[in-house]
Order: sequence, then C-alpha cells, then structure tokens
Amino acid sequence: MKKILSPFLFSFLAIIFSCNNDFDGEGNVSDIEVNSGEANFSKYIALGGSLTSGFKDGALYIEGQKQSYPAIIAEQMKRAGGGMFNIPYMEDELGGIPFLGISNKLSLEIVNGGLSPTVAQGKGITTLTNIYSQGPYQNMGVPGAKSYHLISLGYGDPTNLPLGAANPYFIRFASSPNTSILEDAMKQDPTFFSLWIGYNDILGYAMSGGDGSNTLTSVSTFQTTYNTLLSKLVSKGAKGIVANIPNVTASPFFTTVPYNPLTPQNLTKNNPNQIKELNNAFESINNVFDFLQHPERKIKYSSTQANPLLIKDKDLVDLKSQIKMVLISKGVSTNQAELMGTLYGQSRQATGEDFIVLTALRSIAQINSKAISEGIPSSLAVNGVTYPLVDSWVLTAKEREKTNLATMQFNNIIKNLSDKYNLAFFDANVLINDLNKNSGLNFNGVNYTSQFITGGAFSLDGIYFTSRGYAIIANGFIKAINKKYKSNLPYVDPNAYEGIKYP
Repeated sequence: MKKILSPFLFSFLAIIFSCNNDFDGEGNVSDIEVNSGEANFSKYIALGGSLTSGFKDGALYIEGQKQSYPAIIAEQMKRAGGGMFNIPYMEDELGGIPFLGISNKLSLEIVNGGLSPTVAQGKGITTLTNIYSQGPYQNMGVPGAKSYHLISLGYGDPTNLPLGAANPYFIRFASSPNTSILEDAMKQDPTFFSLWIGYNDILGYAMSGGDGSNTLTSVSTFQTTYNTLLSKLVSKGAKGIVANIPNVTASPFFTTVPYNPLTPQNLTKNNPNQIKELNNAFESINNVFDFLQHPERKIKYSSTQANPLLIKDKDLVDLKSQIKMVLISKGVSTNQAELMGTLYGQSRQATGEDFIVLTALRSIAQINSKAISEGIPSSLAVNGVTYPLVDSWVLTAKEREKTNLATMQFNNIIKNLSDKYNLAFFDANVLINDLNKNSGLNFNGVNYTSQFITGGAFSLDGIYFTSRGYAIIANGFIKAINKKYKSNLPYVDPNAYEGIKYP
C-alpha cells in the first residue's frame, strides 16, 4: 500500500447577513443619564477562568486583556459610578512564557497558498515575576482555572507549580504565595462582582477527547465550591451576576473538522488505485470481524462518496485477543496477528455523532511518526486511514453525552444558587447556542456565528472568543445586570472591537 500524504483542505462558510440587530433598543441609552439602579459599581471585581481573563488565539496577551468582557463592562460602569479596574497585564502581545513552554498566540498566516493559524514568531518576555505591588487587580480571571481553583490556597505559590497545584498566571499577581483567588478578591471589599466559572471544569475533558488525562469535575465538588464562592462574595453585602456554562462542543474546536473528510479525490490524489488497495488490504481483518459477529467494525472505503475517518473508541469491547487468535488460525504469523489485533481491536470508522478536534486537522492522512518509531509499517501508520486516530483527537458520542450531562448538572447548580443568593443571571449557554444557529447574531449589519474564522465570534484557537465575541458576551452580562438591578448600562458595539486579523 502506498503512503497517503496529501493534505486535506476544508472550506469555511461565508458570513450570512441579516437585517436584525440582536441587542437593538434596550440598553442603547447614549441620550440619557446612565445610572446604577439598585447596584453599586464603585468596586467591581471579576472572577473566573480563561474566559474572564480575555484569553484568545491560544494565549493571554495585552490586547485580549484590554478587550476582555470584564474590562468592557467596567468601562460602561464608569458612567454609573464605577471605579478603577486594574488588569494584571502580560508583558507583551505574544503571550508566551518561554521557560514554562507556554506558546505564543496564534496568528493567521499564508501557508502553502492558504490561510492557516500559526504560532506567532518571536520570544515572549513574560516571566513569573510577581506584579502585585502594581495592583491590586480587579480582573481576577485566571487562564486554566477550574471552579475549585478559585478557593485553593497556594494556587499562586511558585513552589507548587511542579506539583500542578499552582497556576503561572495567578503566581504573577497573587498577594502572597499562600492566598487564594477568592481571598484576594475579598480583600478588596467588592461592591459588585461577576462570576463566570465552570467552563474549564468540562473543557479539559472534552479537548483531550475524554482520554482520561483531564477528568470532569465531580458534581458534588462543583456544588460545594460554587456555594462557597457565592456565600463568601455576598457576605459583605455585594451584589453581583453569575453566568452559566456554554456547551463546549458548540465551539469551532469541535465542529470544524468533518467526521468524513476522506473524499475519493483526496484518497486517489497520489495513487489512482489507492481505494482499491485499501479495501484489499482490509479484506482479511474485515473477514475476521464477520467471523466474530462484529460487522459494524469493518473498514471500507468508497469511490463514490466521502469516507469517514478510522478512529479508536476505548468504549468498544477490545477484540485484540480474538483477532489475534483468528488470524493465527488462518496462517498469519504471530507477530503480524498481534499487530493487527493491537491496531484494530478497538477501532471503527467515525459517524456523524463523533467530533474530531481541531488540533487533529494537520495530522489527518499523515504518517504517524510515533507509530513508525514503534515499528509499525508506514502503510499501516496513516492517521485516520490505516492507523486509528488516537483517543485524544476524537470526542465520541458517549464522551459527548458525558460533557452534555455535566454541563446540564453544573448549569442547574449555577441557576439554583443564583436564585438562592438573589443574583443576576446571564444565560451564556443560550447565547452561544444562538451563535451556533445558521442565522447567528446580528449587530449593526454584521452577522456573527460560530463558524471557524469566518464567523467572527471565535478566535483562532476555536475555543475562546475574539474581542468582538467578548463584546457580545459583555452585552449579555449588561442586559442581565440591567434587568435585575434596574440600571441602564449601555451596550457596546461589537464591531468596534478587534476581530480576526488577516495577513
């Protein structure tokens, strides 16, 4: 079988325009006096994770921090008595922390005649030098933080970093090594707070394809943590707003790469007989699947329609031993039978219910170097074609069910506790689902959707928002604040903020 090395290109839908303005009317109050209503915005503190910090394009950097949704909200609050809003800025516009292996941001570059997100050139200058003396800081969003990290003592202690018990971003602006994010927030006596946390409690599991390297936070832990956060935040009389968790799999990171990108044209680009050769090569293992009464595991390639990727599904019964025994009984060598059992014991072709993660894109139909190093022949080491895509590149239907269940359970907790503590509530999940619809959301004639790059709302990492996306989020927060506290903070125009930058 010949090597399959041709790259796969994916088309992106153009922006669909609409005549509607999804935040028109209410909140556009430039001609009247802005007031805080029943709230007090004089000391606004924002707590959360990556979304709160302004993380975008795969990194935290100054532009994103300046245009984070809390910074946008704080600017509007200044018109109604809001005070200073300090941000623990990174040292540059790259976002990398070289000695920790934290990469620079992604930028859109021309690669092989097409546009591709690429790690920005240059060496980041941000270190772990503590900058608390320039604070305290009101944007306390910490990239990577899960719910329970907000109450974890020592989360800003550099000596805990090798243990995975500290966060480099919080190390930079923690008031002391032994403090917590929540403690540092409370030291400032906030009069108003926003809390958007829980996304990372689910995202890590989903981004890793549910491979076990990053587990879902337990419901009991989330319940206890969230209650602790809110009870403490309101303990001195502060009012605030909470937001629920968007469906993580609605982001372009999970929806961009199709499950069936292997078109006949791509498969035969370098070898017109490739499909025939593939089917001949898989004939023996397909016969074994028939014999074992697992015809659904058979691997077949069509010459008339797009073909699904070959994936590993750890939830399948492992047929490794059975495959090995059947093949040996047919005269196949022990070593070859062992190899076939190992490769295809938990393999199947993907379906529309499986999500292929964005980071797998460049590896599809390429030789897997790790497989080669393990002695697997190159003909059996083609990612997604003859070598099953590894678990970390695929979120299967069962794994999606787990993320959806966790999202529903966590969101129920958030809503119930927001009611218990009489707080404003922003349904971010609904807003992101609206972005995911074909019509998207329209602002002053510009339509925003969840399409990768062309949709305008999500940044180049496919997970976090552009500055325009964060402005849309800020408007959602503002709408909920105004409704709850009878304030009239004005909305912002998302089109005035940074979008995807084209070369």
